[in-house]
Amino acid sequence: MKSLEKLFSPIRIGSMEMRNRIAMAPMATNYTNEDGSISDQIRDYLVARAKGGAGLIILEVTTIDGTFPYVPNTIGLWDDKLIPSMKGLADAIHAQGARVVPQVSHPGPESVCFLYGVQAVGPSIIMCPSHKQSCRELDIGEIKGIVDQFAEAARRAKEAGCDGIELHAAHSYMLLGSFLSSLRNRRGDAYGGSIENRLRLPIEVLEAIRAKVGPEFPIIMRLSGDELTPGGRDIDETLYIAPILAGAGVSAFHISSGTFPFMSWRILPPTGTPRGLNVRYAAAIKEVVDVPVLAVGRINDPRYAEHVLQRNHADVIVMGRALLADPELPNKAAEGRFDDITPCIGCGLGCIAGREGGRPMTCVMNPSVGREAEMVLKPAAKAKKVMVAGGGPAGLEAARVACQRGHQVTLFEKSGKLGGQLNLAAVPPMKQEITKATCFLSMQAERNGVELRLNTAVTPELVREIKPDALIIATGGEALVPNIPGISGSKVVSAHDILSGNVVVDSCKVLVLGGGMVGLEVAEFLADRGDNPTVGCTDVTVLEMLDNVGMDMVPEGRFLLMQRLRENGVKIHTSTKVKEVLEDGVRTVNTIKELQPDWTIIYKEGDQVGEIRGMDSIVVALGASSVEELSSKLDGSVAEVYVIGDAKQPRKALEAVAEGAEAGRHI
Repeated sequence: MKSLEKLFSPIRIGSMEMRNRIAMAPMATNYTNEDGSISDQIRDYLVARAKGGAGLIILEVTTIDGTFPYVPNTIGLWDDKLIPSMKGLADAIHAQGARVVPQVSHPGPESVCFLYGVQAVGPSIIMCPSHKQSCRELDIGEIKGIVDQFAEAARRAKEAGCDGIELHAAHSYMLLGSFLSSLRNRRGDAYGGSIENRLRLPIEVLEAIRAKVGPEFPIIMRLSGDELTPGGRDIDETLYIAPILAGAGVSAFHISSGTFPFMSWRILPPTGTPRGLNVRYAAAIKEVVDVPVLAVGRINDPRYAEHVLQRNHADVIVMGRALLADPELPNKAAEGRFDDITPCIGCGLGCIAGREGGRPMTCVMNPSVGREAEMVLKPAAKAKKVMVAGGGPAGLEAARVACQRGHQVTLFEKSGKLGGQLNLAAVPPMKQEITKATCFLSMQAERNGVELRLNTAVTPELVREIKPDALIIATGGEALVPNIPGISGSKVVSAHDILSGNVVVDSCKVLVLGGGMVGLEVAEFLADRGDNPTVGCTDVTVLEMLDNVGMDMVPEGRFLLMQRLRENGVKIHTSTKVKEVLEDGVRTVNTIKELQPDWTIIYKEGDQVGEIRGMDSIVVALGASSVEELSSKLDGSVAEVYVIGDAKQPRKALEAVAEGAEAGRHI
């Protein structure tokens, strides 16, 4: 076992001593009560990470002005009435041995105040791309008032028993970051122009806070090492301002990079992005300041975290989504149980897309996120014989949970390997990290006592032979074959066939039908051959009926995939519906997007008919259909039957694992 001596050594930031060097990153949840007070849901969620061994919990954006919330249900410190609520949370986290600091912020351009009929504010008249709202420029008097709000919020945090605060000044984002960055600050007064003037507001906030909380109360500042955006701050300028900020009262720096939303993949790095992508910036800043430096960004393995610390590139490791996937990561790492750590695969389906889509934040690998109290595993009242049909993510999770609860579980998989469609999802470029999910789910099922039978299809006869008390049907899905004339032609193959290796495409000209995630990823898989003349390029064209592609993807992953498709010369045609598949191509008709009075979007066919010809292969990526005939043939022979995952309805791994967890708990 690799020693994690440095990772689990204590460290002091100002008056705060952490038991180890693992900090939980601030992540917006929308779990809080509407009045800004701490809900039971967010308390349970955070206490689980403290109990799991994290040394420091950095709370999500904690708003200093209730008029300008970051999310509709935001943590608040804008009133003394909120001190008792915050104190209850701090006490609960302290009881688990961890420290807690709220990220005290004024969201500025990023506030959702438009929901309440209020215009956002910022350093200048700018557009906030994330909310499509224009900002009103703050006047000098308003700035002074906001400085006081920061100081009062810090005072309340200290009175509530918090161990410090964090100020968000990164990513040309929120109010402090917007004033600090030339990308947004276009003022011509004492708060704009030169870097010294752009530093004025952060320094005034630091001085005002210090006057309220004293010299030792920790103030961590989140800062972009490099904004990596033309016209923004580079690492050299950060190396200039970091000592100035430390001299003004910063106790530690939390180093990220990029800007939002232009480089949001640096802030929320998806699957396939570099490990520890901000470590080099943290290491550079450590050379010019005498305060601790925290590094964040794809440091999701404790052994790699130890490596970063041992090389003196950072003093503290900040983990976000890794602690969503497994709140017990620190404890398991300290015990050397690395294979038992639930991996974060960087998909963003639950933690990013879920919350941004207005749904509760969750995690593909851990459906208990935000439901910690109700999802506690309890022993079954009666041990039952459980049969699971299907070894994909839904079946594996259901089997593991049921077995942990004391049931006798046998899982049957008709193919020779476990993982189901996770095996296909890991094939396209930059998606190999998904194999960690397959490895973990398979290993955990076996370690928890699930009997695995591969190359065995579940039939009604087998069910009657086994005589289970409960049957979980997780037989997954298969490629959808739409009812289009000519779809069964000799040159037509499915994306599933290509990614599974059942069909080898060695064509020079390929047409992909469908511009969702699967269609785009198979397009990259086929086009990813470079310009080496000894290999040759594959000419790939994607057709999509809707007016945009990849809309079922997490924005950060979509941005990078679209960039790679452009680099590989993949051609994309939107608003194009396939009417007929021809011998070497398709006949198409344009679709027109119309918005009805009730705001329903419909697509009508236009009158422009065309043909795309000369194709060597036509790849169908138009979705999936369920594979489930078993439940209708059981004749009541099983008392409990659960149909889950794609067998129930084709969706994503997020729903598959969640339904597996639910089924395993219900038996």
